[in-house]
Formats: sequence, structure tokens, C-alpha cells
Amino acid sequence: MDVLYLLIGWLAAIVVIAGIALASGVRVIAQYERGVLLRLGRVRAVKEPGMRLLIPGVDKLQKVSMRVVTMPVPAQEGITRDNVTVRVDAVVYFRVVDPLRAIIEVQDYLFAVAQVAQTSLRSIIGKSELDDLLSNREQLNKGLEMMIDNPALSWGVHIDRVEIKDVALPDALKRSMSRQAEAERERRARIISAEGELQASTKLAEAAANMAKAPAALQLRFLETVVQVAAEKNSTLVLPFPVELLRFLERSTPAQPVEVEQEQEQEQQQQQLPAPPVAAPAALGPAELMALLGRPGVQEALAALEHPVAQAKTNASGEPVAGKESA
Repeated sequence: MDVLYLLIGWLAAIVVIAGIALASGVRVIAQYERGVLLRLGRVRAVKEPGMRLLIPGVDKLQKVSMRVVTMPVPAQEGITRDNVTVRVDAVVYFRVVDPLRAIIEVQDYLFAVAQVAQTSLRSIIGKSELDDLLSNREQLNKGLEMMIDNPALSWGVHIDRVEIKDVALPDALKRSMSRQAEAERERRARIISAEGELQASTKLAEAAANMAKAPAALQLRFLETVVQVAAEKNSTLVLPFPVELLRFLERSTPAQPVEVEQEQEQEQQQQQLPAPPVAAPAALGPAELMALLGRPGVQEALAALEHPVAQAKTNASGEPVAGKESA
């Protein structure tokens, strides 16, 4: 009986050990993973998703994720081709297309892709100019993607996309670019204003020509301006009085008898007065100036200016009227 109990104990121990060994050899591969099976160090197969049974101590299964990996690239400082120091960071999107190569060809494909991305980003910074980094990022992204994808293909990794996130510029350069942009906008504003003035002057010249052909158009424009001013409900309305109307009234109004007589008397006095002295030109010398002042006609004119003659005048009714002194 003792021997039977001993055999039963040994059998139970063997069953427990076998169960534990079988449990340790069970592996579950997720849908987004692939498993590379190594048996005694040699590649046996690439396992699909599901539950897989391994031989404990003999088989080894390495899982590889087939999802897209988002890897940020740390900011890299470099000097552009036009000698500007910048800091540029990026992000890389890639996925494993061949899990066997990702395990066999490279020790750690994640670390390898990160290092290649950093070195490629530095190379792109050195080959590009500052304007390209700021405005032509699509071409730089494509170039960076090709530089990273070339060595990654041999590792079973495909680079889906590379994006440059940010370009950090020095503060002095930012201020210079701000002043440049401000000056450029001011130049455009002045050009637009000058073009507007040119067009306005052209239209005003055409309007003036049309109004000169039809004088009534000026009066209509005047009335329209008055209507626009009156629409503002102002308490005071200023109306410009045309000078041409005053001249027309002056020509059409007959002169009064007294005024006509005064005008005739002024004309007679002007005829009696000698001719005014001629101003000496600036080029005459002292001797020529004295000779000119010594002429009889000039002396009489000077005497007449010093002693004015007052004349009495009468109006149409015969009453005396104060006369004007003639110079």
C-alpha cells in the first residue's frame, strides 16, 4: 500500500508540473501584433494573432506591434545655409511592415528610427535657408521623409509621414523680421493710397471737363451738395455765393447820376496829372539815378504829390459835395 501511495504521489506531482509547463508555454498574440517564433535560437515562423502554444525552455516568442508609431523628435539646434541659428523639432509617423526584419536586422528599431530622425533633421537644417524653413515646409517634410525612409526600409519599417512642428528663432531675428514686415505693409499702403489719388485726380479732371462743357451741371452739383448738407439736420447752413453772379449783377445794374459824375471827374483828374515817375531799375548807378530824378517831368510829378488840390463838386440837385483828393 505504501508503494501504491508513493506512485500516486509521483503521478500527481508529474501532472502538476506538466500543467504548469503547459500554462507557461501558452502565449496570446493580439490582433495588432505579430509574433516571431525562435526555437533554439533559430527563426521558425511568424505567428498570426491568436493563442499559441510554445515548448517551454525551447521556444521563444517576440511580439512586434504593427500599429503606427508616433515618435516626437527632440528639438535640434543648427545653422541654416544663410548663417541663422535655429532650433527645429519634428514628429515621425511610422509602422512595421516586416516583423521578421524588425527583430533580426536591428537590435531596437524604435531607438534606431529616433536616431536617424535626429541626424536627418540636422542635415535638413544645414541644407535649407531660413525662408524655406518658415514657408516651404512641405518640400522639407518630403525630403526629411526620404532621408529617414531609406535606411528604415532595410529594418522592415516604413515611414508614413514626417512633419516639422516648430522653428524657434532668436529674439533679435524676430524683431528684425517684424520691422521688415511692418515696412513692407507701410510701402504697400502708400502705393495703394497713391494709386487712389491718381485715379481720383483723373476722374476729377474728367468731371471738370464735362462741367465746363455744360455750366448747368455745376449748378446741379451745387444744389445736390446743399441737399446732402441739409439732410444732417444742422442748425446752420452755409451756402457759397458764386462770384460770377456778382459780376453779372454789376454789369446789369445801371450807375446812379452822382456816381457817374464822380467817375467822370476822377477820369479828368487822372488825365491832368503827369505820368508817374518810372522806377529806376536795379542796374542803374548813382549818377544815372540822379540824372533821372532831375528831369522836369519827374520834378513836377513829385511836386503834385506833395501839394494835393482839393476840388469841390456838386451833385445833380446843385448841392455841394465833398470832393476826393487826387494824388
